[in-house]
Amino acid sequence: MLTMPHLTEEDLAAIDADEVAQLAGRLERDDYANPFEALKDWHVLRAVAFHNTELVEPYLYLLDIEEFDEA
Repeated sequence: MLTMPHLTEEDLAAIDADEVAQLAGRLERDDYANPFEALKDWHVLRAVAFHNTELVEPYLYLLDIEEFDEA
């Protein structure tokens, strides 16, 4: 299982669609012993989203990212 903060650029580049689906599945089920475990998975999904948006695109709703205008 991937965890932050130990992810390297190489780790992020090596993540495949199956790993992202497993990660998203855990977040969807929200079946964690404590909220910090969920937060770790959320941070991994967010990091993957910055490095490979296409893999995370079906799960962007889990990241709760809203577009905003700073103007």
